[in-house]
Amino acid sequence: MSQAIEIVATKDGSPTLRTAAGITYHSTHGAVQESMHVFIQTGLIAALEAFPEGLVTILEMGFGTGLNALLTALESNRRHRAIRYVSVEKYPVPEVIWQQLTYTQAAAGQALFEALHRAPWNEPVMITPQVELLKVAGELQIMTLPEAVQLIYFDAFAPEDAPELWTPLLFRKLIDGMVPGGILTTYCSKGVVRRALQEVGFLVEKLPGPPGKREIVRARKPE
Repeated sequence: MSQAIEIVATKDGSPTLRTAAGITYHSTHGAVQESMHVFIQTGLIAALEAFPEGLVTILEMGFGTGLNALLTALESNRRHRAIRYVSVEKYPVPEVIWQQLTYTQAAAGQALFEALHRAPWNEPVMITPQVELLKVAGELQIMTLPEAVQLIYFDAFAPEDAPELWTPLLFRKLIDGMVPGGILTTYCSKGVVRRALQEVGFLVEKLPGPPGKREIVRARKPE
């Protein structure tokens, strides 16, 4: 994946990044809008309801701009739930780029966003009193997964751009690391992705997508 990236505006006013190959990190219809729909509303809130007590462990494929981590931390603060957030990223966004991104007008929110990015890699850090962050610099295929994963944000580049990340082999690794009832949510609802998830044992459902996208996928590990 090319390291040459530029900042572009999306239709909800929030920014995303675009690579030299024309690949965007979020939907051009709205970066925040998409992340809220796919990962917070469809994933995090469902997981908090499924696991109403104790620590919730989240594994994110693709730290990217840090938007999912920011929205998760803000939701954790609102709900007073403890979260362990583990995010793997092969191509960290350069500081000169992320410093130009604004996803919230609140000073406290922007300070949290900067703290997420300034947190060291490969070392767990308490970002808020409720959220422990571990950013892993590397590849999901070879990393050791955290224990007892309850929720996965699968936010990899699309199958046509990174086919090695959408295989039954990788999904097998993920389902084996999840607790029964664990949830995986992703923006991609292509048939090849749904079939790969089902092949390793996930229960897959198609759900309405955010503006500009008809469907998304939520998968659960059977109880």
